[in-house]
Amino acid sequence: MELRQLRYFVTVVEEANFTRAAARLHLAQPGLSAQIRQLERELGQQLLDRTGRTVTPTAAGAAVLPYARTALAAAEQIRHTADEFTGLLRGHIRLGTISGAATGEFDVASVLADFHDDHPQVEITLTETNSDLMLGDLERGTLDIALVGLTGAALDPRIGIDIVLDTRIVAAVADNDPDPRRRLALDELRNRPLICLTRGTGVRGQFERACAAAGFEPNIAFEAAAPPLLLQLAARGLGTAVVPALTPEETAAFGVRTLPIVDPELRGQLALAWRTDRLTAPAAKVLLGQLRIALRTKETVSTRGVRP
Repeated sequence: MELRQLRYFVTVVEEANFTRAAARLHLAQPGLSAQIRQLERELGQQLLDRTGRTVTPTAAGAAVLPYARTALAAAEQIRHTADEFTGLLRGHIRLGTISGAATGEFDVASVLADFHDDHPQVEITLTETNSDLMLGDLERGTLDIALVGLTGAALDPRIGIDIVLDTRIVAAVADNDPDPRRRLALDELRNRPLICLTRGTGVRGQFERACAAAGFEPNIAFEAAAPPLLLQLAARGLGTAVVPALTPEETAAFGVRTLPIVDPELRGQLALAWRTDRLTAPAAKVLLGQLRIALRTKETVSTRGVRP
């Protein structure tokens, strides 16, 4: 059985006439008839009733017809997909990331370098900005893929996400802070001077939403774009920093100690995001797949300069 024979069979059924089917297929009618008879012999069933003024499928032909159409559609999709990948040698991918994503644990730079080695003709544009702006750019179609911090706000239903980091949000104070507590309830941050990431970041969004639910507006004394500066300010006693969880090595290096935030516990999440209805370029699909593998989902206790 050959795909072309299935195509001939479907065309004859659609035209209900061998002459019209042959003209549509650009074949001689005797050759078309011979191919259909060969298919019938192979299947051991007569597929077409040729006795009337029009050609109609037999009971066996009617049963076979939907499977023939499915096989032809699958073969066409295979060809279409293969043709798409011809374009992998060219194209333009627009990628956005949060601060610090090109280094350390989230080594986006290495993924991009490896992709460029394999597909040197694909142009990649990389921008670094806050999560809210990148989500807006995804909605507008000016970004293809973004590594964003989730704020807890509802996302556009057209945006797909794959969470690549899930970490606790903690309060960091100077190592010599006299407060003996080992944890802080969210409400206990109500009157403290706070040191936070800038608006539009995932941690800031999660924190502000939690404060609003608890009935207060946080007192933000200082804000900065990346956790290291927040920790330096906290280490000098300028306030309580709200940051992703740290390793013991990081707390020692920055001169801070961290207190889990409870009632409720807060978590920061990083996610790869893309428009599910627009990510059609083969190059963008392949890069997204490589990023999803490289930045596999994990729970971490290290900021490594990254701000969810």
